Amino acid sequence: MIIREHYIFKGEVQGVGFRYTAQYLAQSLGLTGWVKNNWDDSVEMEVQGDEEAIEKMILGLYGGRHIYINDIKKTILQVDEEERSFHVRY
Repeated sequence: MIIREHYIFKGEVQGVGFRYTAQYLAQSLGLTGWVKNNWDDSVEMEVQGDEEAIEKMILGLYGGRHIYINDIKKTILQVDEEERSFHVRY
């Protein structure tokens, strides 16, 4: 089943390759969406795809070098039928 989730990650998540790790994981798992840094030092992400693949992505982010996630807020969203890729937003 395809789902879409919105995340806010807090901790040591900026300046440590978080966005590029997210992009690599998403692309390797066939997920779509986006990731971006926020002004408050958090990272925001929307990801869409198979629920199991999204869980693997989140676990992969926890295992990323120099990435230390202290808090995650997750919201379920409506699937975007038009989305075709995962990218970093600036």
